[in-house]
Amino acid sequence: MAIESDKLRERLDRATAHLDPPYAVVDLNAFDANSAALAERAAGKPVRLASKSVRARELISRALTRPGWHGVMAFTLPEAIWLVRAGVTDDVLVAYPSVDRAALAELAADPTLADAVTLMIDSTGQLDLIDDVRAPGQRAELRVCLELDASWRPVRGVHVGVRRSPVHSARAAGLLAAAVTRRAGYRLVGLMSYEAQIAGLGDAPPGQALLAGAIRLAQRRSYRELLARRGAAVAAVREHADLEFVNGGGTGSMAATSADPAVTEITAGSGLYGPTLFDAYRAWRPTPAAFFACAVVRRPTPELATVLGGGWIASGPAADSRLPRPWLPAGLKLVGTEGAGEVQTPLSGAAAATLRVGDRVWFRHAKAGELCERVNELHLIKGNEIVATVPTYRGEGHAFL
Repeated sequence: MAIESDKLRERLDRATAHLDPPYAVVDLNAFDANSAALAERAAGKPVRLASKSVRARELISRALTRPGWHGVMAFTLPEAIWLVRAGVTDDVLVAYPSVDRAALAELAADPTLADAVTLMIDSTGQLDLIDDVRAPGQRAELRVCLELDASWRPVRGVHVGVRRSPVHSARAAGLLAAAVTRRAGYRLVGLMSYEAQIAGLGDAPPGQALLAGAIRLAQRRSYRELLARRGAAVAAVREHADLEFVNGGGTGSMAATSADPAVTEITAGSGLYGPTLFDAYRAWRPTPAAFFACAVVRRPTPELATVLGGGWIASGPAADSRLPRPWLPAGLKLVGTEGAGEVQTPLSGAAAATLRVGDRVWFRHAKAGELCERVNELHLIKGNEIVATVPTYRGEGHAFL
């Protein structure tokens, strides 16, 4: 492992020797290997790419050319419209309900867009807002997908998972489907459920055996419950609409979700970059593919090395798991009293004593696409050289959130 780490560091350093940190890179060999592994874990079901986890148009397109990948799950409607107009895809599912009136008006006015983009809904109130923007008789028919809440509620008052859709039961899904199909100007084409407590929660947190056991038990029971409830919800919705797709899962639950007979496609994205949150999974761990570099600017003591910047913190609960991890050279650690700082990040560990002023330290982000909110471009590396430099969403001038 140490030899492999040294070789990777040597490759990254050599390829980017002419650049001044901070900057971010993607190792294309690792990216492509992760793409193939995710498709294999989907067991023949198409993989829809979660663009939020990539946020670079060229890399989204690259993944979509790989076997097993089809369509995009966008995180906002303006992003979905942009991806279609840019020719990246003609099949976009918007992951969250949209109340962006300007984007809804643009979608409603263009039959080509309306045919390519599917809106997410979980209540008729969202349909009311759309109708207020452009009445059904004055616009193209809009494609919609129902979101089924996938959280686990073993007993009253206990909620395991994320708080998304209010539609939790099969009955509620059927009632909403009936209401949608009675409305003019809409076509119900899909159902989606994201089991965050399985797909987005690592079951092997380092050094926490008791917690790991509790997570695994909860995930097993949650999966069994969701298997039955999602199947019943799909059946209830199909009484009112001929669904084109049933979407589920994420990088952390590819194999489990693909085994659900009710699901027709899986969503994934984070596994392409391999951020640190996925180091805590037993089932499959992606090869780290995305890194950012910071430069050593001072040596406070012989045992410490300090880099400029480095505080690229991930969203979610404020915890150590959201901090970037110094990755190369191996053996570096954040200092507990300072963590990853906006202007400086001191590092300890055996490797810190070997670093000189001007050396690079390679970090991995805790999440995937959030890395791209810090940089305008990604340097794509193959072997010992940069083969392309591509803009991130931010670099193209888009702030879709």
